[in-house]
Amino acid sequence: MSIAPLFTGPFLEQAGPDFVSARLGQEFVRAEVGEEPVRDLLTWSALNYLLSTHQLAAPQLRLFRDGAQVPMSRYSRMDELIDRQVLLPDALYRELRAGASLVLDSIDHLHPPIAAAADDLMRLVRELVQVNLYLVWGEQQGFDTHWDDHDTVIVQLAGSKHWTVHGPGRRFPMKVDTDHDHRPPESVVWQGTLSPGDIIHVPRGWWHAVRGTGEMSMHLTFGFTRRTGIDWARWIVEQLYAEELFRQDLPRFAEPEQRREHEDELVRTLTKVISAHRPADFLAARDRRFPRRPEINLPWPVRFEAPDDQAIVEVTALLELAVEPADSADPAAAEVVRVSVAGKTFRFASVMAPMLALLASERSVTVARLRAGSGDLDPSRFATALELLLQQHLVVLRD
Repeated sequence: MSIAPLFTGPFLEQAGPDFVSARLGQEFVRAEVGEEPVRDLLTWSALNYLLSTHQLAAPQLRLFRDGAQVPMSRYSRMDELIDRQVLLPDALYRELRAGASLVLDSIDHLHPPIAAAADDLMRLVRELVQVNLYLVWGEQQGFDTHWDDHDTVIVQLAGSKHWTVHGPGRRFPMKVDTDHDHRPPESVVWQGTLSPGDIIHVPRGWWHAVRGTGEMSMHLTFGFTRRTGIDWARWIVEQLYAEELFRQDLPRFAEPEQRREHEDELVRTLTKVISAHRPADFLAARDRRFPRRPEINLPWPVRFEAPDDQAIVEVTALLELAVEPADSADPAAAEVVRVSVAGKTFRFASVMAPMLALLASERSVTVARLRAGSGDLDPSRFATALELLLQQHLVVLRD
Protein backbone atom coordinates (compact mmCIF):
# COMPACT_ATOMS: atom_id res chain seq x y z
CA MET A 1 0.00 0.00 0.00
CA SER A 2 1.35 3.38 -0.96
CA ILE A 3 0.76 6.16 1.58
CA ALA A 4 1.04 9.75 0.39
CA PRO A 5 3.35 11.94 2.50
CA LEU A 6 1.32 13.26 5.43
CA PHE A 7 3.62 15.73 7.17
CA THR A 8 5.56 17.15 4.22
CA GLY A 9 2.24 17.28 2.35
CA PRO A 10 -1.12 18.40 3.78
CA PHE A 11 0.14 19.10 7.32
CA LEU A 12 2.94 21.43 6.17
CA GLU A 13 0.58 23.18 3.77
CA GLN A 14 -1.53 24.25 6.75
CA ALA A 15 1.23 24.67 9.34
CA GLY A 16 3.09 26.98 6.97
CA PRO A 17 6.53 26.98 5.33
CA ASP A 18 8.02 28.44 8.53
CA PHE A 19 6.89 25.50 10.66
CA VAL A 20 10.33 23.96 11.16
CA SER A 21 12.21 27.27 11.21
CA ALA A 22 9.97 29.27 13.55
CA ARG A 23 7.12 27.23 15.05
CA LEU A 24 8.55 23.79 15.79
CA GLY A 25 9.12 23.46 19.54
CA GLN A 26 7.98 27.06 20.04
CA GLU A 27 4.23 27.15 19.40
CA PHE A 28 1.12 25.03 19.61
CA VAL A 29 0.09 24.22 16.03
CA ARG A 30 -3.17 22.75 14.76
CA ALA A 31 -3.98 21.54 11.26
CA GLU A 32 -7.19 19.99 9.93
CA VAL A 33 -6.12 17.80 7.02
CA GLY A 34 -9.33 15.74 6.86
CA GLU A 35 -10.04 12.04 7.17
CA GLU A 36 -8.75 10.97 3.74
CA PRO A 37 -4.98 11.49 4.36
CA VAL A 38 -5.05 9.51 7.64
CA ARG A 39 -7.58 6.80 6.79
CA ASP A 40 -5.08 4.17 5.70
CA LEU A 41 -2.55 4.73 8.50
CA LEU A 42 -4.29 2.15 10.70
CA THR A 43 -7.50 0.25 10.01
CA TRP A 44 -9.37 -1.86 12.55
CA SER A 45 -8.44 -5.05 10.70
CA ALA A 46 -4.76 -4.05 10.77
CA LEU A 47 -4.89 -3.25 14.50
CA ASN A 48 -6.66 -6.53 15.27
CA TYR A 49 -3.99 -8.41 13.31
CA LEU A 50 -1.20 -6.70 15.28
CA LEU A 51 -2.83 -7.43 18.64
CA SER A 52 -3.55 -11.05 17.67
CA THR A 53 -0.21 -12.07 16.14
CA HIS A 54 2.58 -10.06 17.78
CA GLN A 55 4.24 -10.73 21.12
CA LEU A 56 2.91 -7.62 22.81
CA ALA A 57 3.32 -7.14 26.53
CA ALA A 58 4.43 -4.47 28.99
CA PRO A 59 6.19 -2.14 28.60
CA GLN A 60 5.31 -2.00 24.88
CA LEU A 61 1.59 -2.61 25.41
CA ARG A 62 -0.08 -1.22 28.52
CA LEU A 63 -3.49 -0.24 29.81
CA PHE A 64 -4.05 2.89 31.94
CA ARG A 65 -7.02 4.10 33.94
CA ASP A 66 -7.21 7.33 35.98
CA GLY A 67 -3.47 7.89 35.65
CA ALA A 68 -2.49 4.42 36.93
CA GLN A 69 -1.35 1.36 35.00
CA VAL A 70 -3.73 -1.60 34.97
CA PRO A 71 -1.91 -4.82 36.07
CA MET A 72 -1.22 -7.04 33.05
CA SER A 73 -2.50 -10.05 34.96
CA ARG A 74 -6.01 -8.64 34.52
CA TYR A 75 -5.97 -8.97 30.73
CA SER A 76 -3.15 -11.39 29.81
CA ARG A 77 -1.58 -14.67 30.89
CA MET A 78 1.65 -16.57 30.38
CA ASP A 79 1.23 -19.24 27.70
CA GLU A 80 3.51 -22.07 28.81
CA LEU A 81 3.42 -23.74 25.41
CA ILE A 82 5.07 -20.81 23.64
CA ASP A 83 6.62 -19.25 26.80
CA ARG A 84 5.30 -15.74 26.29
CA GLN A 85 2.60 -13.43 27.52
CA VAL A 86 -0.60 -13.52 25.47
CA LEU A 87 -3.61 -11.23 25.57
CA LEU A 88 -6.93 -12.61 26.81
CA PRO A 89 -9.53 -11.20 24.40
CA ASP A 90 -12.50 -11.27 26.78
CA ALA A 91 -10.48 -9.72 29.62
CA LEU A 92 -9.05 -7.04 27.32
CA TYR A 93 -12.56 -6.16 26.13
CA ARG A 94 -13.74 -5.90 29.73
CA GLU A 95 -10.96 -3.46 30.69
CA LEU A 96 -11.61 -1.32 27.62
CA ARG A 97 -15.36 -1.26 28.31
CA ALA A 98 -14.54 -0.05 31.83
CA GLY A 99 -12.69 2.95 30.39
CA ALA A 100 -9.05 1.82 30.26
CA SER A 101 -6.79 3.45 27.67
CA LEU A 102 -4.75 1.06 25.52
CA VAL A 103 -1.22 2.29 24.76
CA LEU A 104 0.93 0.52 22.16
CA ASP A 105 4.47 1.90 21.92
CA SER A 106 6.62 1.86 18.78
CA ILE A 107 3.79 0.86 16.48
CA ASP A 108 5.88 2.28 13.63
CA HIS A 109 8.07 -0.83 13.99
CA LEU A 110 5.02 -3.05 13.52
CA HIS A 111 2.95 -1.45 10.75
CA PRO A 112 4.42 -0.21 7.42
CA PRO A 113 1.93 2.65 6.75
CA ILE A 114 2.75 4.20 10.12
CA ALA A 115 6.46 3.59 9.52
CA ALA A 116 6.15 5.51 6.23
CA ALA A 117 4.49 8.44 8.04
CA ALA A 118 7.24 8.39 10.68
CA ASP A 119 9.87 8.43 7.94
CA ASP A 120 8.16 11.44 6.38
CA LEU A 121 8.19 13.31 9.69
CA MET A 122 11.84 12.40 10.27
CA ARG A 123 12.76 13.97 6.96
CA LEU A 124 10.89 17.11 8.01
CA VAL A 125 12.31 17.54 11.54
CA ARG A 126 15.59 15.62 10.99
CA GLU A 127 15.26 13.72 14.27
CA LEU A 128 14.44 10.11 15.13
CA VAL A 129 10.71 9.58 15.59
CA GLN A 130 8.79 7.01 17.65
CA VAL A 131 5.05 6.48 17.23
CA ASN A 132 2.69 5.32 19.98
CA LEU A 133 -0.97 4.36 19.61
CA TYR A 134 -3.66 5.47 22.11
CA LEU A 135 -7.12 3.86 22.06
CA VAL A 136 -9.98 4.50 24.53
CA TRP A 137 -13.74 4.40 24.87
CA GLY A 138 -15.71 6.63 27.22
CA GLU A 139 -14.95 9.82 29.10
CA GLN A 140 -12.14 8.72 31.39
CA GLN A 141 -8.82 10.55 31.56
CA GLY A 142 -6.01 8.06 31.05
CA PHE A 143 -3.29 10.41 32.35
CA ASP A 144 -3.19 13.36 34.72
CA THR A 145 -2.24 16.82 33.45
CA HIS A 146 1.40 16.42 32.46
CA TRP A 147 4.22 17.57 30.19
CA ASP A 148 6.45 15.50 27.91
CA ASP A 149 10.24 15.75 27.72
CA HIS A 150 10.08 15.59 23.92
CA ASP A 151 8.14 17.28 21.13
CA THR A 152 5.00 15.57 19.91
CA VAL A 153 2.75 15.60 16.87
CA ILE A 154 -0.66 14.01 17.47
CA VAL A 155 -2.76 12.60 14.64
CA GLN A 156 -6.40 11.79 15.39
CA LEU A 157 -7.34 8.68 13.43
CA ALA A 158 -10.87 7.90 14.57
CA GLY A 159 -13.44 9.14 17.05
CA SER A 160 -12.77 12.25 19.10
CA LYS A 161 -10.81 13.40 22.15
CA HIS A 162 -10.84 16.59 24.18
CA TRP A 163 -7.53 18.37 24.76
CA THR A 164 -6.58 21.20 27.11
CA VAL A 165 -3.14 22.63 26.33
CA HIS A 166 -1.28 25.00 28.65
CA GLY A 167 2.07 26.68 28.04
CA PRO A 168 5.30 25.52 29.67
CA GLY A 169 5.85 25.71 33.42
CA ARG A 170 9.62 25.82 32.78
CA ARG A 171 11.11 26.75 29.45
CA PHE A 172 12.64 23.79 27.62
CA PRO A 173 12.62 21.24 30.49
CA MET A 174 14.54 18.01 29.95
CA LYS A 175 14.31 14.42 31.11
CA VAL A 176 17.58 14.90 33.00
CA ASP A 177 17.23 18.37 34.47
CA THR A 178 17.87 20.43 37.59
CA ASP A 179 14.20 21.27 38.13
CA HIS A 180 11.22 18.96 37.73
CA ASP A 181 9.10 20.76 40.33
CA HIS A 182 7.49 23.29 37.99
CA ARG A 183 3.72 23.63 37.70
CA PRO A 184 1.39 24.30 34.76
CA PRO A 185 0.43 27.90 34.12
CA GLU A 186 -3.21 28.79 34.77
CA SER A 187 -3.70 30.13 31.25
CA VAL A 188 -4.95 27.83 28.49
CA VAL A 189 -3.29 28.03 25.07
CA TRP A 190 -5.89 25.87 23.33
CA GLN A 191 -8.88 23.82 24.34
CA GLY A 192 -10.99 21.78 22.00
CA THR A 193 -11.92 18.43 20.54
CA LEU A 194 -9.87 16.61 17.93
CA SER A 195 -11.73 14.83 15.13
CA PRO A 196 -10.41 12.38 12.51
CA GLY A 197 -7.80 14.12 10.38
CA ASP A 198 -6.91 16.75 13.00
CA ILE A 199 -3.19 17.09 13.73
CA ILE A 200 -1.64 19.11 16.56
CA HIS A 201 1.93 19.87 17.58
CA VAL A 202 2.56 20.17 21.34
CA PRO A 203 6.09 21.41 22.14
CA ARG A 204 8.31 19.83 24.76
CA GLY A 205 7.45 20.93 28.30
CA TRP A 206 3.96 22.20 27.48
CA TRP A 207 1.43 20.96 30.03
CA HIS A 208 -1.69 19.26 28.67
CA ALA A 209 -4.63 17.11 29.74
CA VAL A 210 -6.55 14.69 27.55
CA ARG A 211 -9.92 13.05 28.21
CA GLY A 212 -12.48 11.08 26.26
CA THR A 213 -15.67 12.57 24.93
CA GLY A 214 -17.88 9.58 25.66
CA GLU A 215 -17.19 7.84 22.36
CA MET A 216 -14.24 5.90 20.99
CA SER A 217 -10.95 7.70 20.32
CA MET A 218 -7.88 6.42 18.48
CA HIS A 219 -4.86 8.62 17.88
CA LEU A 220 -1.16 8.35 17.13
CA THR A 221 1.50 10.32 18.97
CA PHE A 222 4.67 10.94 16.96
CA GLY A 223 7.40 11.81 19.48
CA PHE A 224 10.91 13.10 18.82
CA THR A 225 13.72 14.63 20.87
CA ARG A 226 15.51 17.55 19.26
CA ARG A 227 19.22 18.24 19.75
CA THR A 228 20.19 20.86 22.32
CA GLY A 229 23.33 22.72 23.34
CA ILE A 230 23.90 19.96 25.89
CA ASP A 231 24.06 17.39 23.08
CA TRP A 232 26.58 19.58 21.27
CA ALA A 233 28.65 19.87 24.47
CA ARG A 234 28.68 16.06 24.84
CA TRP A 235 29.90 15.80 21.25
CA ILE A 236 32.67 18.29 22.05
CA VAL A 237 33.78 15.98 24.87
CA GLU A 238 34.04 13.13 22.32
CA GLN A 239 36.37 15.26 20.20
CA LEU A 240 38.67 15.80 23.21
CA TYR A 241 39.82 12.18 23.12
CA ALA A 242 41.99 13.18 20.17
CA GLU A 243 43.83 15.69 22.40
CA GLU A 244 46.72 14.15 24.35
CA LEU A 245 46.46 16.86 27.01
CA PHE A 246 42.90 15.81 27.86
CA ARG A 247 43.88 12.15 28.10
CA GLN A 248 46.48 12.97 30.74
CA ASP A 249 45.83 12.57 34.44
CA LEU A 250 45.14 15.80 36.27
CA PRO A 251 48.29 16.77 38.26
CA ARG A 252 46.51 16.67 41.62
CA PHE A 253 49.74 16.31 43.62
CA ALA A 254 51.95 18.73 41.64
CA GLU A 255 53.09 22.08 42.90
CA PRO A 256 50.43 24.87 42.72
CA GLU A 257 52.25 26.65 39.89
CA GLN A 258 52.41 23.48 37.81
CA ARG A 259 48.71 22.79 38.42
CA ARG A 260 47.78 26.30 37.32
CA GLU A 261 49.83 25.95 34.12
CA HIS A 262 48.09 22.66 33.37
CA GLU A 263 44.65 24.19 34.00
CA ASP A 264 45.41 27.14 31.73
CA GLU A 265 46.55 24.82 28.96
CA LEU A 266 43.36 22.77 29.33
CA VAL A 267 41.26 25.90 28.93
CA ARG A 268 43.24 27.03 25.87
CA THR A 269 42.94 23.61 24.23
CA LEU A 270 39.24 23.36 25.02
CA THR A 271 38.67 26.79 23.48
CA LYS A 272 40.53 25.70 20.37
CA VAL A 273 38.45 22.52 20.04
CA ILE A 274 35.18 24.39 20.58
CA SER A 275 36.11 26.95 17.92
CA ALA A 276 36.85 24.16 15.45
CA HIS A 277 33.66 22.18 16.15
CA ARG A 278 30.62 24.42 15.95
CA PRO A 279 26.99 23.35 16.55
CA ALA A 280 26.41 23.27 12.78
CA ASP A 281 29.28 20.76 12.47
CA PHE A 282 27.68 18.60 15.16
CA LEU A 283 24.31 18.57 13.37
CA ALA A 284 25.94 17.76 10.03
CA ALA A 285 27.92 14.91 11.60
CA ARG A 286 24.75 13.57 13.17
CA ASP A 287 22.88 13.72 9.85
CA ARG A 288 25.67 11.68 8.25
CA ARG A 289 25.10 8.96 10.89
CA PHE A 290 21.29 9.05 10.68
CA PRO A 291 20.18 5.40 10.44
CA ARG A 292 18.43 3.47 7.73
CA ARG A 293 15.20 1.55 8.28
CA PRO A 294 16.28 -2.06 9.07
CA GLU A 295 13.75 -3.51 6.62
CA ILE A 296 14.35 -7.09 5.45
CA ASN A 297 13.79 -7.33 1.69
CA LEU A 298 14.00 -10.98 0.66
CA PRO A 299 14.46 -12.66 -1.77
CA TRP A 300 16.30 -10.28 -4.12
CA PRO A 301 19.47 -9.54 -2.09
CA VAL A 302 20.12 -13.30 -1.70
CA ARG A 303 19.10 -14.63 -5.11
CA PHE A 304 18.51 -11.84 -7.58
CA GLU A 305 15.94 -12.16 -10.34
CA ALA A 306 15.02 -9.27 -12.59
CA PRO A 307 11.99 -7.53 -11.07
CA ASP A 308 8.93 -6.35 -12.96
CA ASP A 309 9.31 -2.98 -14.66
CA GLN A 310 6.57 -1.51 -12.45
CA ALA A 311 8.17 -2.67 -9.19
CA ILE A 312 9.27 0.19 -6.96
CA VAL A 313 12.89 0.81 -5.98
CA GLU A 314 13.02 2.79 -2.73
CA VAL A 315 15.98 4.30 -0.90
CA THR A 316 16.47 3.02 2.67
CA ALA A 317 18.19 6.18 3.95
CA LEU A 318 15.77 8.10 6.18
CA LEU A 319 17.37 11.42 5.28
CA GLU A 320 19.05 12.32 1.99
CA LEU A 321 21.19 9.80 0.16
CA ALA A 322 24.47 11.71 -0.18
CA VAL A 323 26.04 11.05 -3.60
CA GLU A 324 29.28 12.80 -4.54
CA PRO A 325 32.44 12.22 -6.56
CA ALA A 326 35.31 10.60 -4.70
CA ASP A 327 38.35 12.62 -3.63
CA SER A 328 39.47 14.50 -6.76
CA ALA A 329 43.00 14.73 -5.37
CA ASP A 330 43.34 10.96 -5.72
CA PRO A 331 43.95 9.97 -9.37
CA ALA A 332 42.78 6.44 -8.64
CA ALA A 333 39.40 7.81 -7.55
CA ALA A 334 38.56 9.44 -10.87
CA GLU A 335 36.30 6.54 -11.87
CA VAL A 336 34.54 6.28 -8.52
CA VAL A 337 31.37 7.79 -7.09
CA ARG A 338 30.87 7.88 -3.33
CA VAL A 339 27.60 7.28 -1.41
CA SER A 340 27.34 8.10 2.31
CA VAL A 341 24.55 6.89 4.56
CA ALA A 342 24.19 5.90 8.22
CA GLY A 343 27.84 6.62 8.98
CA LYS A 344 29.13 4.37 6.19
CA THR A 345 30.68 5.31 2.86
CA PHE A 346 30.23 3.13 -0.23
CA ARG A 347 32.26 3.48 -3.43
CA PHE A 348 30.84 2.52 -6.79
CA ALA A 349 32.01 2.79 -10.40
CA SER A 350 31.27 6.27 -11.73
CA VAL A 351 29.10 4.75 -14.47
CA MET A 352 26.48 4.27 -11.71
CA ALA A 353 26.42 8.01 -10.94
CA PRO A 354 23.24 8.83 -12.98
CA MET A 355 21.39 5.92 -11.37
CA LEU A 356 22.44 6.98 -7.88
CA ALA A 357 21.64 10.64 -8.53
CA LEU A 358 18.11 9.73 -9.64
CA LEU A 359 17.56 7.66 -6.49
CA ALA A 360 18.90 10.48 -4.32
CA SER A 361 16.60 13.07 -5.90
CA GLU A 362 13.37 11.05 -6.09
CA ARG A 363 13.85 8.39 -3.36
CA SER A 364 11.24 6.08 -4.90
CA VAL A 365 11.06 5.20 -8.63
CA THR A 366 9.88 2.33 -10.78
CA VAL A 367 12.43 -0.12 -12.13
CA ALA A 368 11.60 1.06 -15.66
CA ARG A 369 12.23 4.72 -14.82
CA LEU A 370 15.44 3.91 -12.95
CA ARG A 371 16.72 1.90 -15.91
CA ALA A 372 15.84 4.73 -18.31
CA GLY A 373 17.69 7.22 -16.11
CA SER A 374 20.81 5.11 -15.66
CA GLY A 375 22.87 6.62 -18.44
CA ASP A 376 25.31 4.26 -20.12
CA LEU A 377 24.30 1.14 -18.22
CA ASP A 378 23.00 -1.55 -20.59
CA PRO A 379 20.24 -3.89 -19.25
CA SER A 380 22.72 -6.48 -18.01
CA ARG A 381 24.93 -3.99 -16.17
CA PHE A 382 21.84 -2.22 -14.82
CA ALA A 383 20.64 -5.50 -13.30
CA THR A 384 24.08 -6.05 -11.75
CA ALA A 385 24.10 -2.52 -10.33
CA LEU A 386 20.59 -2.91 -8.86
CA GLU A 387 21.55 -6.23 -7.30
CA LEU A 388 24.59 -4.58 -5.70
CA LEU A 389 22.48 -1.78 -4.20
CA LEU A 390 20.04 -4.36 -2.81
CA GLN A 391 22.84 -6.42 -1.29
CA GLN A 392 24.25 -3.33 0.46
CA HIS A 393 20.73 -2.43 1.74
CA LEU A 394 20.90 0.97 0.06
CA VAL A 395 17.54 0.28 -1.60
CA VAL A 396 14.59 -2.09 -1.21
CA LEU A 397 12.27 -3.46 -3.88
CA ARG A 398 8.49 -3.32 -3.55
CA ASP A 399 6.21 -5.39 -5.79
